[in-house]
Amino acid sequence: MSEVMAQPKVPKLRFPEFADTGRESIIQRHKFDDIFAFSTGKNIKQAEASPEFETPCVRYGELYHIYGEVIREVVNKTNVPREDLHFSSGDEILIPSAGEDPMDIGAASALMSPGVAIGRTINILRPQTQGVYSVGFAAYYINSVLRRKISTLARGSSISNVYNSDLKTLHLNAPSLPEQEKIAKLFGTVDQRIRFLESKRESLAIFKKGVLQRLFSRELRFMRDDGSPFPDWQEKRFSEVLDEHGERSTGAERVHSVSVHKGVIDQIEHLGRSFAAASTDHYGLVKAGDVVYTKSPTGDFPFGIVKQNRLAENVIVSPLYGIFTPETYALGYILNDHFLSVQNIHNYLHQLVQKGAKNTINITNAGFLEGRLTLPIDPQEQKKIAEFLYKLDTKIDAVASQVNAMRCFKKGLLQQMFV
Repeated sequence: MSEVMAQPKVPKLRFPEFADTGRESIIQRHKFDDIFAFSTGKNIKQAEASPEFETPCVRYGELYHIYGEVIREVVNKTNVPREDLHFSSGDEILIPSAGEDPMDIGAASALMSPGVAIGRTINILRPQTQGVYSVGFAAYYINSVLRRKISTLARGSSISNVYNSDLKTLHLNAPSLPEQEKIAKLFGTVDQRIRFLESKRESLAIFKKGVLQRLFSRELRFMRDDGSPFPDWQEKRFSEVLDEHGERSTGAERVHSVSVHKGVIDQIEHLGRSFAAASTDHYGLVKAGDVVYTKSPTGDFPFGIVKQNRLAENVIVSPLYGIFTPETYALGYILNDHFLSVQNIHNYLHQLVQKGAKNTINITNAGFLEGRLTLPIDPQEQKKIAEFLYKLDTKIDAVASQVNAMRCFKKGLLQQMFV
């Protein structure tokens, strides 16, 4: 029997039709072991999964990398013989039982579709009684209320594990099925809006990438205001268009880091605290519009990253970085966006950089300036290109802000509608 309490807690936010004093308004506390039947999937190796194969499947890593609370479309397939697979029967909750991060293993996803192969290291929870529990509601509840609790149940060192026996001890506080379904529908609508905005942001980013490719191949050219063409682009050494001014901290500037995605950013804001030396007198001064080369492997960029300081202030960075003032602010803007591409920065740096012991980068500031790149040489063309890229960036940033706002809205709803 389910454990029932008249009202363990009352959500801060409810639909009006369910917030009365009748039976429909009761929040019931259920032990997982009483309401779910538990099972696990069967092994599907990485090489046995691909969108090109035949049988739809879900593997455990996809639950925290790809899917949200509801699996609306299965993205992967497998070629494992059907007799060696475990198939969903529909209306089940999938929770990964293993992950490098304990928080990963609390990532619940509702799978409504039958006939989907479920991989190993996935805990499968199916309501024992039909017409009482919404798996969509349960998945949102688990991710919002129980995810941290599940992470504390994890065992293991490099890989954390949570088993069905652990999950059986958890509790679900649920209203009536109609209210569960209405809550799940609401969050489904919010998720749909988030997916739309994320798709819009991705489309704009792809469009911008295509524009940059066409610009640097000279397939796309801007014209002067009178309709006449700008002069041809020319191959230039960076030493011809970038100047290493060599100025140091005055003591008035804040310490900044350089990030792949955020560019030049306050170190405390980016990393949570300052890692600067006791004295920053020897730190490099980065003026507004300057270009910074990090000279250290970062993520997908084994030769380092190149970013423009787009802040309206002078800042300081580690003395290990190269700092250069571009011929024009617009040219610095163009270089920043050109080097967003892993391939572009590799093409420029791989012949200039020597890799040392422990994957260190050996390149001087002068060596960085020895490379060549074909660039627009007319300042007015540089300005037109930079202004166009800026407008695209503004649109991308606006959509990104909308995504963040919707995620915050969802988080707030989750906090208020679940107890």
